[in-house]
Amino acid sequence: MVNDFGKRTDVNELGEFGVIDHLTKNFVNRNASTLKGVGDDAAVIETKDGVKLVSTDFLVEGIHFDLMYMPLKHLGYKAVVVNLSDIYAMNGIPEQITVSIAISNRFSVEALEELYAGIEAACKYYKVDLVGGDTTSSPKGLVISVTAIGQGKKETTTYRSTASVGDLLCVTGNLGAAYLGLQLLEREKQIYLSNPGVQPDLEGQNYLVGRQLKPEARVDMIELFAKSELVPTAMIDISDGLASEVFHLCKQSKVGAFVEESGVPLHPDTELQAINFKLDPITCALSGGEDYELLFTIAPDQIEKIKYLPDIYIMGEMVPAADGINLHTKGGNVHAIKAQGWRHF
Repeated sequence: MVNDFGKRTDVNELGEFGVIDHLTKNFVNRNASTLKGVGDDAAVIETKDGVKLVSTDFLVEGIHFDLMYMPLKHLGYKAVVVNLSDIYAMNGIPEQITVSIAISNRFSVEALEELYAGIEAACKYYKVDLVGGDTTSSPKGLVISVTAIGQGKKETTTYRSTASVGDLLCVTGNLGAAYLGLQLLEREKQIYLSNPGVQPDLEGQNYLVGRQLKPEARVDMIELFAKSELVPTAMIDISDGLASEVFHLCKQSKVGAFVEESGVPLHPDTELQAINFKLDPITCALSGGEDYELLFTIAPDQIEKIKYLPDIYIMGEMVPAADGINLHTKGGNVHAIKAQGWRHF
């Protein structure tokens, strides 16, 4: 990027969302049906029957996945799931996807059949239809782009920008497992590269590795919200790490957050493996990413609706923006949270 004075600005200086904000700052919505454009998990388009939700993601070989340990069938499944998660984060239900791929000449028809078998499995499980896409060549590697299209109601569509001071900060599932699964796979890759005769040692690590290679989107939570007549005040999915997503909610809602370390859910395997790797488990949860859980806020008077719901944890509260974004540790200390999740540039 070069400005009027000839200076070149590296995209790393701005980061993914900074680049998006910079490139789209002059765009305005010209159609009344565009309720939300850039800036949330999905675009929101009004229709006569409610709203359409649209989200697109890229997966690039060497950046987002490594085929040394990512089976193509798993990759196809994951490529769909990460997009469906964005629709669920808007409190909607995905119905269709399109898939576009760019492939180098090293990929055979049989390899692509494996990729699409995973895509088909995800479509079957989440009840979505593959309705189109594009295929082209790539000078190197594999690139996958999936667009998810979902349906929602205007009055229950949930944005990142609508949390209020006093709202309770909640999360589904558990965090950090996918990051540690990645560390295990990377460890075995390096061992293999050093000594190709050594077989991978992943015994007893099915949960962590599975969270990395075959994540699931939380359709069950959206169904539970509807059954319980619970509408979150704001919501986002956790793809880049808990800390990063808390920052997104706070920035767009113009509030701060107070997170209790004791309220951040961790799987026992996550805690054990973090210690084995000499890592702080809470750091893995805050900065790891790829959990695809839902981070959401609720009004305080809604606490009775979620108190007994399974797999939902209250881990903090939204506070005035001037109070910042802080972690209250188990030891009683308060530390400012830094967004150190996945960097796209």
